[in-house]
Amino acid sequence: MKQIVLGTAGHIDHGKTSLVKALTGTDTDRLKEEKARGITIELGFAFLDLPSGQRLGIVDVPGHEKFVKNMVAGATGIDLVALVIAADEGVMPQTREHLDICSLLGVRTGLVVLTKIDMVDEEWLGLVQEDVAEYLSGTFLAGAPIVPVSSATRQGLDELMAVLDEMVSGLEERPAFGPWRLPVDRVFTMKGFGTVITGTAVGGTIAIGQEVEIYPRDVTAKVRGLQVHNQEVQQARRGQRTAINLQGVEKAVIERGDVVATPGSLKPSLWVDMECSALSDMPRPLKHRAPVRFHTGTGEIMGRVMFLDRDDLKPGEHCYCQVRLESPVAVMAGDRYVLRSYSPVATVAGGIILHPHPGRHKRRRPEIIADLQTLQQGSPAQRVGVHARLAGEAGITAGELVRLVNLPGKDLERLLTELLNKHELVRFDKEGGRLIAGVVQEELCAKAIALLTEFHQGQPLKPGMSREEFRQRLGAGMEAKLFAHLLRKLSEEGKLIAEKDLLRLPDHQVRLAGGAMALRARLEKAYALGGLTPPLFKEVIEKEDKKEAKQVLQVLINEGVLVKIKEDLYYHAEALGEIKARLVAYFSEHERLGAQQFKEITGLSRKYLIPLLEHFDATQVTIRVGDERVLRKK
Repeated sequence: MKQIVLGTAGHIDHGKTSLVKALTGTDTDRLKEEKARGITIELGFAFLDLPSGQRLGIVDVPGHEKFVKNMVAGATGIDLVALVIAADEGVMPQTREHLDICSLLGVRTGLVVLTKIDMVDEEWLGLVQEDVAEYLSGTFLAGAPIVPVSSATRQGLDELMAVLDEMVSGLEERPAFGPWRLPVDRVFTMKGFGTVITGTAVGGTIAIGQEVEIYPRDVTAKVRGLQVHNQEVQQARRGQRTAINLQGVEKAVIERGDVVATPGSLKPSLWVDMECSALSDMPRPLKHRAPVRFHTGTGEIMGRVMFLDRDDLKPGEHCYCQVRLESPVAVMAGDRYVLRSYSPVATVAGGIILHPHPGRHKRRRPEIIADLQTLQQGSPAQRVGVHARLAGEAGITAGELVRLVNLPGKDLERLLTELLNKHELVRFDKEGGRLIAGVVQEELCAKAIALLTEFHQGQPLKPGMSREEFRQRLGAGMEAKLFAHLLRKLSEEGKLIAEKDLLRLPDHQVRLAGGAMALRARLEKAYALGGLTPPLFKEVIEKEDKKEAKQVLQVLINEGVLVKIKEDLYYHAEALGEIKARLVAYFSEHERLGAQQFKEITGLSRKYLIPLLEHFDATQVTIRVGDERVLRKK
């Protein structure tokens, strides 16, 4: 059976609640104050079994201007609207505002119910019908059925039931893909059950026993029980008026406007990108940074609207903008919203959410407007491309794309496979499923080559840049897996050479020229002459340029001509080889070597003995046992 929800709309005292009661037998005014005052304040709920057997969920909304925020909450998730107009009064202020709200929320199907026809004569009724039809021209209800009824005498109710049945049969049910989401419109406690929340599900499915998360509260709970239209069920899905008995959370934690959803499926944010359309009868332009009441789902949050390409939004205009909220909201791309002015309170604009958790944008940037236009009008592949590019080197996952692109899981999976095959997306983390845009990868690779080029030009005597320095300069916060992926790609393409801890370009070679060659010769000669008792480095370079000498020294070390024993102490490789040979020869006849024995076979002072012994330990020639050494390998 299809899950279709009908919402009422219209001016106060035009008979919405009486109509619902006449159709369903349910009085949706449940509060004492509502019954005492004779007006609807809170949302009411009922269901109607149509002649075809189709069950229609009904949301009855208040008509008083003071409770429009409750009306907006009730209009969330409805599939068609019944615009209720009293025949004795015709179109009134809240008739207009409710119709505007439904239009801004994306409702595109409905009918008009002319109530209280028992209070007017036939001639007046005809005039009202003409007036209503003329008023609706140019709106989404232009040409919609206009059904005259009387809830008091039940005149016209059978005709209304037939019209509703025909309309519902022609409606396609919205697919229940994506995460389970239910904006909360009521929360209360039932004795023996605990916390219960109600709302109209706007996505996915849920079953008893599953865990849910309450956004933006960062609280989880377990589904203890489910009811749809007052009947207990094991599972509920999108489009159903649902009551959920939650286990593990107190009533005081949850408020109207919160969203109960699949854990980890949403990301609360204080910023929202959106397409915005102003009503043509908006009383005055909406200024940049104007305080507004932001309505989405069942919530109302105060915020400020930020226009990106203008200083104000005039009546009837369309633009792209951001809203900065005073408290976080948890939404998905494609969700609808309504803006109402701060004071005096009136509906002024609304539209579609394009990015549910963006960063703050700079104004007057054409590229930002272009991205937002793509997010509204582009193909799914183009929208994925924008989000992957905006995510930069941090990357993005398929789970994150669900709320950003709002595609069914299988469609998104096929799209990602296609984009990966075209190299428009690149998967750098198989375990975590993280992706980066192909253009981001190319930018990082180009930056990597530029970094090494600059390094080689500035440090021509160094064989390469250390891996850690390279990573810090390429991106200090870059994930290790992305860094490894980039190195692997550049290495496989022959654009980068990794040698132990050093990275260099393939054509880079250390070349000494002119004065550097002469300095190299002087350094090598000094250490060769030093033999087993070489001078300290600071003594060798007393008359040299220290910076250049250190660079040439490193060249000699890299070439294997010199060996570093410790800071400031270096040996010529031939001299060190001679000492090692004496050491190994000693062990051919002895098991252990002490410092005194090492002094006897080398003739060296303690200045050299201890550093050399530690060097041979470090290079795994010897092993220290107490105060003596033994040969590691014979």
